[in-house]
Amino acid sequence: MEYFCGIDIGASTAKLVIADEQGRIVGKAMQRSGVDYTQTAQTLLDQALGQAKIEQSQIAHTISTGYGRDNVPWADGKMTEIACHGRGAYFHFNQQITVIDIGAQDSKIIHLGDDGRRVGFKMNRKCAAGTGAFIEEIAHRLALDITELNALAEKSTKNEPLGSFCTVFAATEVLAKIRAGVDVADIVRGAFCSVVNRIVEMDRVEGLLVTTGGVVAHNPFLATLIGRAFGTEALMPPEPQYTGALGAALFATKQSQEGQ
Repeated sequence: MEYFCGIDIGASTAKLVIADEQGRIVGKAMQRSGVDYTQTAQTLLDQALGQAKIEQSQIAHTISTGYGRDNVPWADGKMTEIACHGRGAYFHFNQQITVIDIGAQDSKIIHLGDDGRRVGFKMNRKCAAGTGAFIEEIAHRLALDITELNALAEKSTKNEPLGSFCTVFAATEVLAKIRAGVDVADIVRGAFCSVVNRIVEMDRVEGLLVTTGGVVAHNPFLATLIGRAFGTEALMPPEPQYTGALGAALFATKQSQEGQ
């Protein structure tokens, strides 16, 4: 049996999967991207190979994606994050979908038709608002670990909106709310809603709504709020933080079979 590798090196976190010919993941690994993307890529590969109990020579083709996709010397090709997140999400739902991927530095809305072909996309690159960086900054200002935010937002009884569009100004606004005695859970929910508002402003939803990425993987209530804002249920593929890497592995499978 041949195996295929996809690696997604994001600005914050790097993910790698090894899949078989049917797209089943047999090995995976994830860690912070760090400052040496090449070394990170090799570390992830070694971990995933050990999990899959195979040798690197058994990998027929590898595709890299993400911010650091040019820093994987053993990759056979590279694809954009938009293509890979779309392909990885479509693999699980196999119908018309709108994919919302919230990354550390940007957010993407990707439209795929019934046949899985991309028919449009929008990307937020203007600032950190609406991204994982915004949520991390809010956690920092509240002196919380980012893993604590989801539970706080879920138990909030009131949305305390943040009026600032800029992440820096929003952080200052958070401090003012703390001084005013606003409940921390309500501040967190307000921060989540601020991210949702930026997403809603970007584009529409057509077909199933699918959310991907590490931000919603660790903050599923954020996905719930996104669904409510669009008036539909927000679905997630299994292990949404690996969606881009899986998509890259699926492209690797396709290219290998086509002799590219």
